[in-house]
Amino acid sequence: MSQSALAVAQMILDGFDDYREHFRQITDGARERFEKAQWQQGQAASAARINLYEDKVSEVTARLREHFDEAALLDIDVWPVVKSAYIGLIDLRFDDELSETWYNSIFCGLFSHDLISDGCMFIHTTRPSLRRARAAQTRTYTPAGKIPEMLAQVFADYSFSEPYADLAADLRRLEAQLRENLPDWVCKDPDLKVELFSSVLYRNKGAYLVGRIYTRDEQWPLVIPLLHREGQGIQIDALITDEADVSIIFSFTRSYFMVDVPVPAEFIGFLKRILPGKHIAELYTSIGFYKHGKSEFYRALINHLATTDDQFIMAPGVRGMVMSVFTLPGFNTVFKIIKDRFSPSKNVNRATVIEKYRLVKSVDRVGRMADTQEFADFRFPLSKFEPECLAELLEVAAGTVEVEGDTVLIRHCWTERRMTPLNLYLENANDAQVREALEDYGLAIKQLAAANIFPGDMLLKNFGVTRHGRVVFYDYDEICFLTEANFRHIPAPRTPEDEMASEPWYSIGPLDVFPEEFPPFLFADAGQRKLFDELHGELYNADYWKGLQEAIRAGKVIDVFPYRRKDPQDDGGLAS
Repeated sequence: MSQSALAVAQMILDGFDDYREHFRQITDGARERFEKAQWQQGQAASAARINLYEDKVSEVTARLREHFDEAALLDIDVWPVVKSAYIGLIDLRFDDELSETWYNSIFCGLFSHDLISDGCMFIHTTRPSLRRARAAQTRTYTPAGKIPEMLAQVFADYSFSEPYADLAADLRRLEAQLRENLPDWVCKDPDLKVELFSSVLYRNKGAYLVGRIYTRDEQWPLVIPLLHREGQGIQIDALITDEADVSIIFSFTRSYFMVDVPVPAEFIGFLKRILPGKHIAELYTSIGFYKHGKSEFYRALINHLATTDDQFIMAPGVRGMVMSVFTLPGFNTVFKIIKDRFSPSKNVNRATVIEKYRLVKSVDRVGRMADTQEFADFRFPLSKFEPECLAELLEVAAGTVEVEGDTVLIRHCWTERRMTPLNLYLENANDAQVREALEDYGLAIKQLAAANIFPGDMLLKNFGVTRHGRVVFYDYDEICFLTEANFRHIPAPRTPEDEMASEPWYSIGPLDVFPEEFPPFLFADAGQRKLFDELHGELYNADYWKGLQEAIRAGKVIDVFPYRRKDPQDDGGLAS
């Protein structure tokens, strides 16, 4: 084996160790931030951890170029040997699957994507699917009919530097919720067990115990959220056993958890047992390993293309003015590419659109913005595109989409979870569904605003409805921080001529927003417009938005809960 190839492989792995250590330091700080109610520091740490990966990849690629002869380093024929050496170095690691993704990132940082191949990098994993017969690090409790005593032991084991505010009352409430959530016989079953992951998960202003309840024959997921009320101690907020509700907590619309996972594959396996409907790509992403989530997504995609007759089609819905969107009917994802030319009404350019989409990665999405993955140089078989779809893509985005023989090259795109566009959903909804969707639409706007995000273009077509019926924003080319917008009342007309004029009689700045103009802009349907006014009419008042801006500037981080609360307190939060 070439010593230089081994040295390259070792430098790549050393860089990975450096990244993992910095990742661990940021993650480990989550407990102290929760205990000290340092919410703004938590938001900054979350953004820093996301940016850490690319920063460290850049450091390592620069170091490789500095230490090795560039001609030898960029000799593609050497890299199968580098890969072989690297496999030998990672075989005994407990984060070996993540180290493969890291290697791929370094390779792509050095080479053009035209040189991607399984011989030089890890298109397919070399890690065995059932490596190491170890269980995830968990604590198991056997109540033997003594539910109160079991719950008391759980919270003796999961203690913090801050005391619980009223542990006795919380435990009585949790027991009642547990008995309410489960069939009557379960709590009496002598084989009943509760298994919780040993590390606490942290996100935004909450901490979460995650695990499962199981008997010989059945199991239920279990999530127990904890809140820290400044000056009041820690409160046990809920007990959640519904799989759909737990799935939402781990949703693609949420920020990433911070949790200590010495063996990532073990924890992902544990989560997969309690959330079998979640793809492992989404689970890895949910705990901050979004680059490996991207790897697992890509592997699932190429497997789908190789094993089905599915073809790309244009995504249903109104065609976008900035992005062109296509999808695979059998694969729950849309692919978004930037058009060569935008509608004249759009005051953005390509660089601005890219900046906006990348911004969404690092902000608190509060369950109301879809996470995205950015890809460069996707190559797909020409036969996998319906002719009408390919013709449209070539027409509107010739700078991004090329046909090379029997291959279609997509030079740049984002992937996003597919949803039903809200405007299409409402066309086919009954009265009750319309009311529920518009209620959630307004709540989505309010929760984004509470997280300092103003969607900009709030048209119904820019929101989607998930399989759980939640309304989610997914079109980011006009978003900005709420505190950047200038919310104004429409000035009174000075003269009758002003009132009749076709153009505004007042000046309008580039960041000016007039909420009074929202109703006809958002709703062509008069009935929907009237209903939304009843549900969320305050959104039409500039003073409402200014009040949110003042709270944000004062440093208030508003609660947005990713679960339904049994006994919500009047704490200024927004139920999610």
